Amino acid sequence: MNMNFERKLAIPMEVKEMYPVSAKLTAIVEKRASELNDVLSGKSDRFILIIGPCSADNEDSVIDYISRLRRVADKVSDKLFIIPRIYTNKPRTTGDGYKGMLHQPDPNNKPDLFKGIVAIRELHMRALSETGFSCADEMLYPENHKYLDDLLCYVAVGARSVEDQQHRLTASGLEVPVGMKNPTSGDLEVMMNAIFAAQHGHTFIYRGWQAHSFGNPFAHAILRGYVNKHGQSQPNYHYEDLVRLCDLYAQKQLENPAAIVDCNHANSGKRYLEQIRIAKEVMGNRKYNPDVRRLVKGLMIESYIEDGCQKVGEGIYGKSITDPCLGWEKSERLIYEIAEYV
Repeated sequence: MNMNFERKLAIPMEVKEMYPVSAKLTAIVEKRASELNDVLSGKSDRFILIIGPCSADNEDSVIDYISRLRRVADKVSDKLFIIPRIYTNKPRTTGDGYKGMLHQPDPNNKPDLFKGIVAIRELHMRALSETGFSCADEMLYPENHKYLDDLLCYVAVGARSVEDQQHRLTASGLEVPVGMKNPTSGDLEVMMNAIFAAQHGHTFIYRGWQAHSFGNPFAHAILRGYVNKHGQSQPNYHYEDLVRLCDLYAQKQLENPAAIVDCNHANSGKRYLEQIRIAKEVMGNRKYNPDVRRLVKGLMIESYIEDGCQKVGEGIYGKSITDPCLGWEKSERLIYEIAEYV
């Protein structure tokens, strides 16, 4: 093979023994999981808001951001169920260069996977212990999920992963809700097939074991827009798109019909300020149509301390080094406005 095997890494069980979660923190994870399931099943009328940096690139600024989010979340807890984004595997779109905290706990240094595994576990543990938030992470690499599975509230499967069989099979065995994004082509049938697969049990190979999953009844849709054959971003958050998704869910007869609208990515054309307008349009459409209201359970927003993005090495505290994000002041105001719509 045209590669070097540089070092054998600790397996998830070993890392969990080195960095254990206390019974108190486990109880918080379980309580939030139950509350989130109630929202997705329709038992609770609260609205989900998955919000935070595009990529969790710096432990101190991410915890600073989530601590600010905690204070706001407490004020709107009767309306919103807030899940911070701590996306620790988030690479650049091309896969070249920076590949997220798992690979590079320090974006300015070369990759160190063991330090990265420890860094992402410590970051999620800090968020849990200091703010009471179990958070969301993207399952970019299914075999790595076990390093964090006792800490997470929510898992996302990205647009480039949703067609991959291993992602679908692994999602079917997770104990937390999994959001399946529509692919970059925009084909909603692909996304619906992924949800169907994730909601059913399977036997498959996972980390060298023959594993059997029992299905994840809370697998659901994430609409993130798509790109046409000319490379142009096309949204799929408009009223007609949401009604179409209602119809697709009715045809498939899946459990716990639910959709999250991603306000950035191709829906905004990565114009991060558009997230404010998009969020308000979706909330307005929920008020207009009861079917849309029942289906659309939440929003996803990319937000950080500073507006926009920067290049690796510029060193601006709390500013994204991947996709541009909405700054804190605008984000805080938007959270309160979303809560008013619920």
